[in-house]
Amino acid sequence: MKAEELLRQLSLEEKASLCSGRDFWTLKGIERLGIAPVMVTDGPHGLRKQAGASDQLGLNESIAATCFPPACTTACSFDRSLLYKIGEAIGEECLQEQVAVILGPGLNIKRSPLCGRNFEYFSEDPLLSGELAAAIIEGVQSKGVGTSLKHYAANNQETARLVSDSIIDERALRELYLAGFERAVVKAQPWTVMCSYNLINGVYAAENKKLLNDVLRSEWGFAGLVITDWGATVDRVAGLWAGLDLEMPGGDPFHDMQIVQAVQSGALDEKVLDASALRILRLMVKAIETQEKAAGFRYNADAHHALAQKAAGESAVLLQNGILPLPPSASVAVIGAFAKSPRYQGAGSSKIKPTMIDNAWDALIAAGFNAGYAAGYALNGEGDEEALIQEAAALAASKDAALVFAGLPDEYESEGFDRTAMDLPASHNRLIEAVAAANPNTAVILQLGSPVRLPWRDKVPTILAAYLGGQGGGKALADIISGAINPGGKLPETWPLALEDTPCCRYFGGRRTEYRESIFSGYRYYRSAGKAVAFPFGHGLSYASFSYSGLCLRQNPGGEIEAAFTLTNTGKCGGAEAPQLYVSKPASRVYRPETELREFTKVFLHSGESKTITFKLERRAFSYYHPAAAAWTAEGGDYEIRIGASSEDIRLRGTVSIEGDGRETVQKPATPFPYSDIKAAAQDGKFTVDDAAFEALLGRPLAEKAPAGFSINSTLRDIQGTPEGSAVYAQVKQSMEIMMGGNSDIQKMFEAMLDDMPLRMLPMMSRNQMSFPMLEELIASLNNSAR
Repeated sequence: MKAEELLRQLSLEEKASLCSGRDFWTLKGIERLGIAPVMVTDGPHGLRKQAGASDQLGLNESIAATCFPPACTTACSFDRSLLYKIGEAIGEECLQEQVAVILGPGLNIKRSPLCGRNFEYFSEDPLLSGELAAAIIEGVQSKGVGTSLKHYAANNQETARLVSDSIIDERALRELYLAGFERAVVKAQPWTVMCSYNLINGVYAAENKKLLNDVLRSEWGFAGLVITDWGATVDRVAGLWAGLDLEMPGGDPFHDMQIVQAVQSGALDEKVLDASALRILRLMVKAIETQEKAAGFRYNADAHHALAQKAAGESAVLLQNGILPLPPSASVAVIGAFAKSPRYQGAGSSKIKPTMIDNAWDALIAAGFNAGYAAGYALNGEGDEEALIQEAAALAASKDAALVFAGLPDEYESEGFDRTAMDLPASHNRLIEAVAAANPNTAVILQLGSPVRLPWRDKVPTILAAYLGGQGGGKALADIISGAINPGGKLPETWPLALEDTPCCRYFGGRRTEYRESIFSGYRYYRSAGKAVAFPFGHGLSYASFSYSGLCLRQNPGGEIEAAFTLTNTGKCGGAEAPQLYVSKPASRVYRPETELREFTKVFLHSGESKTITFKLERRAFSYYHPAAAAWTAEGGDYEIRIGASSEDIRLRGTVSIEGDGRETVQKPATPFPYSDIKAAAQDGKFTVDDAAFEALLGRPLAEKAPAGFSINSTLRDIQGTPEGSAVYAQVKQSMEIMMGGNSDIQKMFEAMLDDMPLRMLPMMSRNQMSFPMLEELIASLNNSAR
């Protein structure tokens, strides 16, 4: 039956009921019409489906599924086809488990290396993020399973994420923080888009008409449904008006009743409700049809594990190299607890229970290496650190080479909180220093989800950024070390020398987050400011070498620019290279980054092989967003086309001339310093933007009047100053500790979020102990006591 026919048979109450979930993971069905409930589950780098009944936090034991490398790792592949294959595999696992929609991928921009959830996101660049997200969406949905593109939008920190307000100027919003979503939506049409918790310029994402209807649907042509992040609903009726279709999780009919009452009173046009109910029905009909066709389907777990290994191997980034690969005949010291107990994924809601797990130690032994092992540090932080380091150094001194497996433990980066520094654990840094002193042939293998400072960088010849390798990462690392795999990963984010060098250093975190760096984020800032970095965006070495030659530029009818060149493997072994095309406007009349990524590809070449690479650029590649015109604008004049192995390693250059479209006037008022001179603004260390300059960029004052009294958006921190609020806080904390049941990863996440948890989350968190009517009574009581 078609969704339109079903809609005509629904009562007002049934239509409203469809707009919230049945429980934590399922959508409501309509039993009398034969519409069965369908399930959504966490992702995004594998299937996290609860094995038993859902609980109020979705934390019960999950079934085993393939743990693919998370986005921080697969982004390093720069390989659309690899992401598509991973999507296909995840889609197959959803088919077996009768899952309608997997909640991913995530593509929020990596604004700061401190964001605790960076491991779930692809890149600091929107083009790379959008292209890879589109590829995995297309892969999953090729199997008849839906995806949920998240977290829309400007959700770039975990600190106070439920109530934080992202203050962003229109150009930065469009050119950086929405552009990746736009690309993924236009190219791949995900079944759903998940709105984020935070506010954007003072309006919650869940009721942001500009983002949900005007931009997402009207401009980009999104045809699917918008779903909340779990507990992101603020005003349910306002959300429907704004374009929010489905509230998750469900179980409490309070908001459904509000919708019904709003329609009956005339506060909500029933046509708005009909549009949302229809989008939900369309998804459910598609999902039910898929599940009927896939009944009895079983995926090949071994094949999926092999794909996970392949993804880890092709995504590892060789930052610098002096000793790899090593022949298996070499005697090696394998040092670091991560060699046997790898950090292979992030902590939080995306944590997958793997079907199996490789480790590098076992794989190296299986490959025939003459290896000795020393833990070097304790995973639990206990034990005699100095003794472990001395043991490791002694072992290293006795071998031909040393392999140190170091990185960030789970407790350093997780959903729910941000890092406070860019450092490895002190014990890991001391270990690397000691081993390098004992054996000059030392390779450091880093397992982590974000960049770190490398104070020992000049003391070791080789650094391999494995990021988080998923369940097959251990075997992949052994193959890279032996040379069975030639690493071809490239950095999807800049590794700065220090946290102080990041443009948002002064403006990251907190309940009100001002994006004062505007469009000058990531490599766009470092290149524009002339800032030295540890490793630039797009960087990654290979055991092979590649030459670039013969750049030919031409303008096709219609204005498309074609850039063709020859890529040759000049090395002694086969390998993959990821050429990147950047565009620069040397004499722009508007402020813009010194260079921007506009195309990339991934190519495997045998030794001595050459291939012609052709990139095609549409007009958008030369455009900036013009806020006054509310349009993308191409400024007329010469542009430099740069082809390189990274944002800094440019091998070929050429110039094309673009005709302007008549809107390329200098913005009024004139661009304030520091945006007019990024180099000058960055000379004194930390990038600084004063209030006046940021207000001029925003076009409005920063000062805002604080809301009076308490509301559903007040946090547990806000209410602690009242006796009743203090009691509620203590009760919530105690209940959480009981619910965690000793799960240390999840407990730390929720403890970090507790103070900034808004009261609107209490009904979801406390199931049956706090209803929405009870919450309203609590807020009224808090306001009375505060008078």
